[in-house]
Amino acid sequence: MQFDYHKSFEILSRTPAILKSMLAGVSQDWYIHNEGADTWSPYDVLGHLIHGEKTDWIPRAEIILSDRADKSFIPFDRYAQMRVGQEKSLKILLKEFRELREANLIKLAALDLSETELEKTGMHPELGEVTLKELLATRLILSSLIESNNPKKSLYLIRGNPLYSPYRLNNLTARLTNQF
Repeated sequence: MQFDYHKSFEILSRTPAILKSMLAGVSQDWYIHNEGADTWSPYDVLGHLIHGEKTDWIPRAEIILSDRADKSFIPFDRYAQMRVGQEKSLKILLKEFRELREANLIKLAALDLSETELEKTGMHPELGEVTLKELLATRLILSSLIESNNPKKSLYLIRGNPLYSPYRLNNLTARLTNQF
């Protein structure tokens, strides 16, 4: 499956509703606990997605599309959700994620990106040069992982995307294999 800018909205727009259907109304025990050291609870994952909506994919897309000479991305704090928002209820986080995703999809749709624009590049702080298409495909991969009953489909989308290093891919593969 190849990345398709217009079709990506089909998945990206559904993620908030999928998360709400999975988490809303369940007892705290289902979403607050993790599986041990170096793992995240569903609550943590939701906080991570919110932080990404605020500081990652759309701000980085804007950097790529800007006229700035320096296309360097601001490093993404993968653990910000562990320090910010821990006092918020799950209901508030689900609402916040939905609102942020909707606003970001409006911004993305308004860009009406061409194939040429999708090939423009920015400078990732860890991985070096990445295209806008790769950046957007990564967000699609995260949404697909949440929504997919088929982890192999998600792994297929990940392969070849430089925003997923071999280390991350091996960790993800191992975790998915153990879960399914």
